[in-house]
Amino acid sequence: MAIRPILTIPDRFLRKRAKPVERVDAELRRLMDDMLATMYEAPGIGLAAPQIGVSRRLIVMDPAKDDAPKTPLVMVNPEILDRSEELRLHEEGCLSIPDFTAEIERPAKARVAFIDREGKPREMELEGIWSTLVQHEIDHLNGILFIDYLSRLKRDMVVRKFTKQKRAEAL
Repeated sequence: MAIRPILTIPDRFLRKRAKPVERVDAELRRLMDDMLATMYEAPGIGLAAPQIGVSRRLIVMDPAKDDAPKTPLVMVNPEILDRSEELRLHEEGCLSIPDFTAEIERPAKARVAFIDREGKPREMELEGIWSTLVQHEIDHLNGILFIDYLSRLKRDMVVRKFTKQKRAEAL
């Protein structure tokens, strides 16, 4: 397993729609393992392949805290089938937008279809943190960041801050 570098805004790659995965094979499972290792090392609770510069519709998640047992979930080509009308407010962060969080409102439940690590089609109903997490990660696959749910003014401030930071690092 390798720890991969995580792209941060304003990297344009984060705004591209990821390509569907054709098949689950040993190479893809290696990528899954790298993504989980990278997510845990960061530390984070979710990671989408585009965040490490790979245009594949693949996400990994695990909201387990600190010493709690790990409960990783890997989804290939995930697709939201249904969302609840009931909403949930959650303080979201993102490994591609370090040290910034904001309260985001999303559906409290989501029904998702995906292919698992073994290549088998599955469906799952997720709620609470899992629902927020799967929606956040699937957004990444579509080039959407959680800051896109903020007001234009707030979003622009965040992007400007990171753009300025990147320029300073490049000097």
